[in-house]
Amino acid sequence: MPSSITIPIEIQLTERSQSILAALSGAIGTTQEPATASASAVDLQPGEHYAGVVLDESGQVVHHLVLMAQRPDVKLKWQEAMDWAASVGGALPTRQEQALLYANCKPHLKPEWHWSSETHADDASYAWGCYFGHGGQGYDHKSCEGAAVAVRRV
Repeated sequence: MPSSITIPIEIQLTERSQSILAALSGAIGTTQEPATASASAVDLQPGEHYAGVVLDESGQVVHHLVLMAQRPDVKLKWQEAMDWAASVGGALPTRQEQALLYANCKPHLKPEWHWSSETHADDASYAWGCYFGHGGQGYDHKSCEGAAVAVRRV
């Protein structure tokens, strides 16, 4: 009696999964080292970290995301954080980009509440953010102080 059994499995991808796979394949090229290939497609400045590819709703590549090295010295209100990010040549990340940062750059992020660039749809006096300790997202009044990171979109 054999000690192992091989069972062939066929996996069918949804149209969205196929689009995502095709977009990622196109973004990383044909090399066997996807992380290196993705990062090598983007010039990084000292202290920057490649976060990954941002996709749209249909799975098409929108841009590559880079976590910039600069950090503000103090916590900032939302508009101050927006202005600070622009002053270093970047922008606050969107909520989608914050999820990508948490997934791929967590070791380079303080486990604190960080502002996103997105205002709350129901009340413009609030903005979204992400707690990079556990990745949860929520919103707070723009007059509250929070941490900030800047990103570049390539």
